[in-house]
Formats: sequence, structure tokens, C-alpha cells
Amino acid sequence: MERAAYERLRWRCIRRALLELDITLTRFLDSGEFEKLNDEQQQAFIELADMEDYDLWDLLTGKAEIDEPRYAPILALLRKS
Repeated sequence: MERAAYERLRWRCIRRALLELDITLTRFLDSGEFEKLNDEQQQAFIELADMEDYDLWDLLTGKAEIDEPRYAPILALLRKS
């Protein structure tokens, strides 16, 4: 991912309505874990980051089940970070 696109993604992750999401997503990006993902996984992260805050928070906390199986590995990584 080019640097400008990465910075835009990071900005979107920082400017969340829920502080918990802000911290979780930004910590994941700053840890370097995002850069270790392959292109498909990076795209899945971007799609998750584009979700509404409460929908994403429910997925991260296990209050909701994920419909898209390709999101599951990314959610698992986010839960660890």
C-alpha cells in the first residue's frame, strides 16, 4: 500500500466515534501488523475500518457474529492487539 493511502487509512482509524475503536485500530496499524498482511487481508481490514463504529465494536467484542469469513482472521488479530 502506498504511503499516502496508508496515512488516509490511519487518519480514518484515529477519527472514530468510539475511543476504544480508535485505540484498537490505531494500535494495530502502529504495531506494524497491518504491513504483514497480504493484499487480500489488508483489503479486509480496510473494509472493517469502513464499518459503522457500533457494528465493528460488536464484532470485536463478540456481541455479533461475522457474516463474511474472510474478516475472521483480521478480527482475531485485532482482538489480540
